[in-house]
Parts: sequence; structure tokens; C-alpha cells
Amino acid sequence: MGKSLPRCLGQLDIRKSVVGLATGAGAIYLLYKAIKAGMRCQPPLCTTSPICIARECPGPGERALPQEAPAPEAAPEGQPKGLAIERDRHGRDSGELRRLFRSLECKQDDYTKSMVLHSIARCVYLLEAEASACTADDIVLVGEMLDDKDNSVRIQALNALKAFSGIRKFRLKIQEHSIKVLELMSTVWDTELHIAGLRLLNNLPLPDYVHPQLRRVMPALMEILQSDCLLAQVQAIRLLSYLAQKNDLLYDILNCQVHSNFLNLFQSAQPGSLLFEALVLAERLSEGQNAPHYRAVKWHYNERSLHEALFGDESRLADRLLALVIHPEEEVQIQACKVIVSLQCPQNVGARASSCQPSHSYFKDGD
Repeated sequence: MGKSLPRCLGQLDIRKSVVGLATGAGAIYLLYKAIKAGMRCQPPLCTTSPICIARECPGPGERALPQEAPAPEAAPEGQPKGLAIERDRHGRDSGELRRLFRSLECKQDDYTKSMVLHSIARCVYLLEAEASACTADDIVLVGEMLDDKDNSVRIQALNALKAFSGIRKFRLKIQEHSIKVLELMSTVWDTELHIAGLRLLNNLPLPDYVHPQLRRVMPALMEILQSDCLLAQVQAIRLLSYLAQKNDLLYDILNCQVHSNFLNLFQSAQPGSLLFEALVLAERLSEGQNAPHYRAVKWHYNERSLHEALFGDESRLADRLLALVIHPEEEVQIQACKVIVSLQCPQNVGARASSCQPSHSYFKDGD
């Protein structure tokens, strides 16, 4: 108690400084440990990711890696690292497609199957070398998914087959599923399925043995054409335009029933892409019905048929075509003129293709 007051206060200040320094150092050390722990922390496994699903699914004779201790996939020395597409560019097989197919062979729920099929389609587009190395058995496996009860699985299977159809060696194998695709489109009324199925069919040369099935689904195709979905309409018209060039299918198309407002497809207010495809279909149907071998037969059409809507005595197609000649889009103008020419110049049996028959004109004098 013999210490002076200033001396005591000085010692107190020193002790406070020491305590403050110690506290600050401790806080910095704790912050350092927290940052270090965060850098070591691994993100949780994305079990819903199709790529993760494929990697977790063991192949024949393999053991699955435990999720809590995943083995890192370190690239061997001298090999490129990075995304699968980057490795594929260097001629390396990333193994992504093979893992996805192994996953598809496993028993999965519907959502997982649809996601795996979606990833397969993307990998086919991105990893060309790996896609070309796939086998016919892989195509069969994807085709089996068309029999799945879940609609999303069937849609993704159609998309995957469409991706593989860009590889020539798989086209014949994919053609074998054409009848099943047509069956789905005529029995399941789903816009996304229609678009996926039509895109696949439009990317394939359809064999003759499919024609009987095509006749059966023609009413469904015509309904899709008259639906309110632009993508489905365009794809349906493209398929019908292709089929209109098949002699044994032309009558089935022309005699197919259509709605009373069918010619609304040729209104100027329609999107240019739809108008152009509709005019291509009209031109091919006109050329087909004017061909000598077709005109040699006396065909009978029902009152609500496509033939009557386009080429019948009460048809207003000519008025629609004349309005489209001044359409803002040039390709629509040109195609409308082509249809007008094909209607003005039908080819009679034994007559030259260039000879016009005014008596059969669909246009009034002066038009």
C-alpha cells in the first residue's frame, strides 16, 4: 500500500495493454482457424445431379465408393484436366457417357431416369468421340425407356434418340423405334412429347414398313398441325410435307379430315416460320395431286377433307395466297408465288409440265 497513485495507475495501464494484445491475438488466431477449416471443407455431394448419380452407381463387379469419403479423380501426369468436353477435345475419353449408361441400367426412380437420359442427350452433342464409340446395345437401352409409364422419361428418351440420330451408324437402329414413336404420338396427348417425337421422325429417313402405321396416325398428325403450339405445328407440317412426296400416302393425307377454319394457317398474322412451312406443304400436295399417275385415278374425298379445304370448289385458298404475295418476309412471298403457279398449271395426263390449263384455274380472271 506504500506505492504512489501514479505508479499504480501506470501498472494498470500496462496490464490492460497486455490483456488487449492477448485478446486481439486470440481473435486473429480463431479467425485464421475458421478460414482454414472453411478451405478444407468439401461441398456436399449433389445426389440429384445426373453426373453424380452416374459416378455413384457401381458397374458390374465394382464397389460403390462411400459418400462420406469420395475418392478424388486426379488426372494422370501429362493428361489434360478440366471438363469432359475439354478432355474430349484432346482425344481423351472422359467416361461420362459410359457412367451414365451404367446408371441407366441401375434401378432408378422416374425423376432420376429422366435426368440421366437428359444428360446422355447433352453428352452426345458435346462429346462426339465418346458418342460415336457407343454401341447398338446403348441405343436399345435408350429405346426401352419409351415403354416407361412416366411421360417425362419417354420425352427424354426421345430427345436422346434424336441426339444419337445425328450419328449415321445409329440411324438404322433408331428407325426400329419409329412405329413405337408414332404410337406414342397418337395415344398420348402431350405437347412436349409431340415435339420430341416429331423432331426425331423429321431427322430420320422413314422406311416403307412404317407407312401402314403412318396411315393410322394421320388424323393425330393433322390434329397436332391444327393445335395452338407453334413448335408442334411446324414439326407436324414438316413431317407431312415429307410424306406428301410418298405416292402411297398422298391420298391418305389429302382425304384426312380438318377443321372448318383450317385455312387460318395461311393468314398473314401467322408467324412467318409457320406460314412458310404451310405453303411448302400446299405446294407439294398440289404437285402431287397434279402428277399424271395420281390424276389417272378418280379419287373421292370427304366433304371436310384437306383436299376440299385447299383445292375444292368452295376453297378460299386463292384469296389467302394473294394476300401473302405482299407479306413482309421474302421467303413467304416467294413460296406463295410457287403455290399459285402450281395451282394455275396442273399437269394433265399426257400433257407437258409447262402447259397451263386456264379452265382449271383457282383464280378469277384479272387476279
